[in-house]
Amino acid sequence: MVEKLIFVYNANAGTINGLLDSVHKIVSPATYECSLCKITHGVFTEEKLWATYRKSAEIEMVFLHKDEFLKQYRSKWLPAYTFPIVLISDDKGLDVFIATETLNAVTTQEELIDLVGEGLK
Repeated sequence: MVEKLIFVYNANAGTINGLLDSVHKIVSPATYECSLCKITHGVFTEEKLWATYRKSAEIEMVFLHKDEFLKQYRSKWLPAYTFPIVLISDDKGLDVFIATETLNAVTTQEELIDLVGEGLK
């Protein structure tokens, strides 16, 4: 049984990191390394369409920065994931739900919403 989706950003947590990420998005958006961040968040806030979808989803969604994920799920058995990534957590453990390569190809909130919806069918 599916318990939740875990979205892991390719960014570290914290106020200073968040400010640096915002500046990076403004100054050099083409070199910003977190496609998931680009899709779900503007420079300062979460995108409205994504926020609405996230709040109405019928599955729990957890959002972690990569340092938070690695600290919370540290295990010698955990595969070496690349980020960003969306994982699915169920009674069997963690599995890839949307791979990094797929997320990096997504350019709009609508595409991400469609990917999540299709994967949950």
